[in-house]
Amino acid sequence: MSVNVLNAGLLTTVQDIGRTGSQKFGVLVSGAMDSYSMRIANLLVGNDEREGILEITLFGTTLQFEEDTLIAITGGDLQTTVDGIPVANWRPLIVKKGSILKFGFAIEGCRAYLAIAGGIDVSVVMDSKSTYMVAGIGGFNGRALQQNDQLSFGPLTESNAKVFALIEREGTPDWAVPHHPLISLASTQTIRMIEGTEYQHFDEASKQRLVSEPYVVTPQSNRMGLRLEGQALSLTEKLELLSEGVTFGTVQIPPNGKPIILMADRQTAGGYPKIGQVITADLGSLSQVKPNAKLYFQLITHAQAERELIAKEELIKQIKIGIQHKLHY
Repeated sequence: MSVNVLNAGLLTTVQDIGRTGSQKFGVLVSGAMDSYSMRIANLLVGNDEREGILEITLFGTTLQFEEDTLIAITGGDLQTTVDGIPVANWRPLIVKKGSILKFGFAIEGCRAYLAIAGGIDVSVVMDSKSTYMVAGIGGFNGRALQQNDQLSFGPLTESNAKVFALIEREGTPDWAVPHHPLISLASTQTIRMIEGTEYQHFDEASKQRLVSEPYVVTPQSNRMGLRLEGQALSLTEKLELLSEGVTFGTVQIPPNGKPIILMADRQTAGGYPKIGQVITADLGSLSQVKPNAKLYFQLITHAQAERELIAKEELIKQIKIGIQHKLHY
């Protein structure tokens, strides 16, 4: 089974949970920007939640299916249609042979996730299907999709086949997974963070501005990092820092004082002062902000951040059980 790319859109890549364990060799983690949406999309079609999916950014991707195919779309609302008819996100559906799936412009959020029953049949490189575009490895030939590409799917598992048979028999379900407890698609968001390694080296006025003034996501933002525009933040004195490990959500302050939040395709190490670290539970929401979105930061404790993460993982477990119940596994 396969799908043909009629229009690649702005940026569509194969991603999964990421290429972990290789940062010591300078290999980026990559992976889905919004892993919550990725995991739910996979669960809805009966895949392992870590399976590779397509991450569609902002607009324009158009696909044509060569066989009847079970899919699920989650994440941002990109006004998706099948043969010109709008389809709802966050539930499984079957796309018939020859049908055209089109993603329009994002009206909520920034990235949609398309899971395909059986998974996307690309090579696993260093334990991941994620596309590492800088090095040209992983995903589909190490790059974003292009017009006239053809993607193949893996064979259906028993779980995929059960969902497929159910949807064929009873039609697209009238229920959907609610996304609001997992991610926000709002254009103005409050993002929570803990203090970064160099937080105490910033002056008091900057610490106050960080949690009281809005910051706007600039068009120069991408999968590597979000560049923010707003009140500049300053150190009490110049620091000479060695480069050290950074991670998804690290908030660095370069010499111009404007924050940069490192994202999925971040470098493995950085040398700018780190004023904060976005909590893992908010990374999905952060990944859904578009250029010109407005962010407010809220500082919380490490213990609170852990509780928020545990709560979301518990919610994922409940959603997984709920999906299995709905699909009569």
